[in-house]
Amino acid sequence: MPFDLSPALKRLDGLADGFMRALPGIFVALFVFLIFYAAAKAVRMLARRAAERRGHVHAAGLVIGRLAQGGIVLVGTLVALSVALPTFRPGDIVELLGIGSIAIGFAFRDILQNFLAGVLLLITRPFYIGDQIVVDTYEGTVDDIQTRATFIRTYDGRRIVIPNAVLFTQKVTVNTAFENRRLEYDIGIGYSDNIETAKRLILDAIRETEGPLKMPEPDALVMDFGPSSLMIRARWWITPPRHADALDARDKVLAAIRVKLKENGVDLPFPTQQILFHDQTEETDGDRSQQREGWPAGKGPVPRPRGIAGAIAQYARLSGQKDGDEPRRPRR
Repeated sequence: MPFDLSPALKRLDGLADGFMRALPGIFVALFVFLIFYAAAKAVRMLARRAAERRGHVHAAGLVIGRLAQGGIVLVGTLVALSVALPTFRPGDIVELLGIGSIAIGFAFRDILQNFLAGVLLLITRPFYIGDQIVVDTYEGTVDDIQTRATFIRTYDGRRIVIPNAVLFTQKVTVNTAFENRRLEYDIGIGYSDNIETAKRLILDAIRETEGPLKMPEPDALVMDFGPSSLMIRARWWITPPRHADALDARDKVLAAIRVKLKENGVDLPFPTQQILFHDQTEETDGDRSQQREGWPAGKGPVPRPRGIAGAIAQYARLSGQKDGDEPRRPRR
């Protein structure tokens, strides 16, 4: 039985004829897309240069340029499809994206949130690469700022990856935001020491130490009456304000202050405690004129506690024995 291929050949001929008719439109659409693509690359380069001229970091310029390029390429794609396919309507794609964006938004909510936060961080620039920051319990140097997360190198040689949404919504302390940084430390002196002399000695020790700035001048302020000492707060400025410099300056200043105060006879007292033991089994418990611990005993012999020794002494008195004699056993 012979096969009839004429319907298939006719259909194939129709497809070829339709492709030939659409070929000019395809070429025009491709040409339009190439124009939009070239324009997108130019806008990306201009946006990056404009961002860098305004003082933004290199990463911010790259992000801004990529966003501009992506938007222009998307528009060019829709225009090219409209030229190549006359039946195509960009509104259909927009409606489809609008319906699908709800599911995409729920599925990639955290990713999109971190991405937007990263873009805002790169634009607003609350800190730069190389700054030393404190976020929650993490502290270190900013190594890199990406669109999803920020990389921090801690002082003990570890890397911490913090999502940008956390950095954008929580408080961040930037220790290197300004040129100078003030350090402070509370020093306790004896209550019998002269306050003005102690303050003068502390300031002399700070001025004689290498590291603290001469201007702004250091100062010493009385801050608190401690349990066993009078607290004086020493404050001084350093530059640069990095963590290693702060540790080095504090080490030198505190060592110099201790030596200066000791050489001039200023006391550096440490906390002391007095513990009073009170036996609540005494017969005179509650009578402050008779109790032994904590209050002076009154006239007469000091009462003895009603412990084991007190029970033996009481039994001896009742049995007519003297203190020190071996107690007699009771009769059975």
